[in-house]
Amino acid sequence: MKDKFKRKLARSLLAFRLYGADIVLLSVVTGVFAGVIVTFYNICTGLGEEYSRALYELVRAHPAFIPLLLVGLAAGAVAIGTLVRFVPMIRGSGIPQIEGACRGKFPFNWYVTLCSMFAASLACVFLGLAAGSEGPSIEMGGCVGEGAGRLLRRNFMVRRLQIAAGASAGFAVAFNAPLTGTIFAMEEAFRSFSPQIFVSAAVSVATAVGVRAGIRLSLGLSVGPAFENFVLVAPDISGYGFFALAALVSALAAVAFYYAAGGLKKLFGRMSFWGGAGKFVVPFVLSGACGLVTAFAMGGGHDFISSLTSPEGMRVFGMSAAASLALIVALRFALMTSYMACGVPCGVFVPMLAVGAGIGALLSSGFVSAGMDAAFGHYLIAVSMSAFFTAFVRAPVTGLFMVFELTGQFTNALPALMGVVIASLVAEICRTEPGYENNLHAFMRDRGFEGRERAVRVTAVIRPGSPADGAKINRILWPSGGLVTSVTQADGTPAVPSGGTRLRAGQTMQFECRAAADDDVEGYIAELSGDDGAKCV
Repeated sequence: MKDKFKRKLARSLLAFRLYGADIVLLSVVTGVFAGVIVTFYNICTGLGEEYSRALYELVRAHPAFIPLLLVGLAAGAVAIGTLVRFVPMIRGSGIPQIEGACRGKFPFNWYVTLCSMFAASLACVFLGLAAGSEGPSIEMGGCVGEGAGRLLRRNFMVRRLQIAAGASAGFAVAFNAPLTGTIFAMEEAFRSFSPQIFVSAAVSVATAVGVRAGIRLSLGLSVGPAFENFVLVAPDISGYGFFALAALVSALAAVAFYYAAGGLKKLFGRMSFWGGAGKFVVPFVLSGACGLVTAFAMGGGHDFISSLTSPEGMRVFGMSAAASLALIVALRFALMTSYMACGVPCGVFVPMLAVGAGIGALLSSGFVSAGMDAAFGHYLIAVSMSAFFTAFVRAPVTGLFMVFELTGQFTNALPALMGVVIASLVAEICRTEPGYENNLHAFMRDRGFEGRERAVRVTAVIRPGSPADGAKINRILWPSGGLVTSVTQADGTPAVPSGGTRLRAGQTMQFECRAAADDDVEGYIAELSGDDGAKCV
């Protein structure tokens, strides 16, 4: 009995060291630095949007400056395109790349990626693009997590946890949505759940949001929800049909965006002048033209979404409010498609929500004329945002919670739940892949990473007192896509393992996965099992 107690105590102390020092404390470090960097980045992007609007207003008042503006945009496009060519990790929003990195698909240079994405995406905002800050915030947070893991010499699985934790912290800071940020790590970054993923993400997010609040309060800035002017009123029975139709239309628009971006990407792929940097001129100049048409086509979309609660002020060329709103949505849809297809280093997360919100606002005005209570309008806009996001990203839980955290109102969730279910079904019927997954596969294919992974099989003996000793297989964080294929008892008796199988000292296990580097997997399995002789077979 005494020996059994000692073994349990030893395992508890080992678990405390592994999950206390290596995960909790490291996640706090990641959260602090991610909170500082991403908070200041988002403050800078806010200033950049104000500067670009003032500049474009000046050009509208003095049309003679239009050629100079377009030349400046073209020059900026070539410069940023050249940077993307040398640092491909910043291509696009950066979300697919950071997801691939946290799953161990490929290595990356964290400080080069961090600095390059900060500079390139901020330049896009200052140049007046309809660029969001959330995608770059997620990538920069992931870079901070990788940096913390490497500087503190943690193994590759802990580093991957910190990439996901940092990305979640970046998401939470950018949106001020801690719950959604934590869910993002499991549903989108890792696409799996484990206690380690949850703890690392939650701790990092909580720390980063606290840092954000401290910095913004000290500067006299708001720390409230992103869209606090929304008032969510759940519909009665007669209103659910309107909400279902809005979710359907928004989801179909997201499917159209998916295929439009894919088709346009093939066209941009044929543009190879100036080392491929020349193709960036097209979306940049297009952004300039749209920005001269209306300021609502500029920026990430926070101001646009907030203005949808009273869209009467959105007048373009003297057109009606509905016609002006339809034009703005069309312009933002075209810009978002060109950015994603070309790989402009800027976020399309909020621009994507802005298109969904604009569609919802258009439908809401029509539905009110058809008999819907106007009080349901704000909630219908929020559901349309969520449906557009869910149909493209295929992350329904994130889309569901995002509705309430972005508005700061936790009300009847049934309309939002119905919206994400409809969006998920539409995406499934239309056979679209998750948008960021599709971009990740394209990135790996273009960079030659896709063929580098190969089957890795490691055999190890479970040693007494090791992290795996006494642990269930489904409670251990294994390398991505891996599986314990066999377990042999100490007496040589084979056993068929399942998720509930508890590993014991003296057993021999065989683990299989696909990885680009044998050494990382071999070293990690050796650390888990306590077997220094663990080796690939």
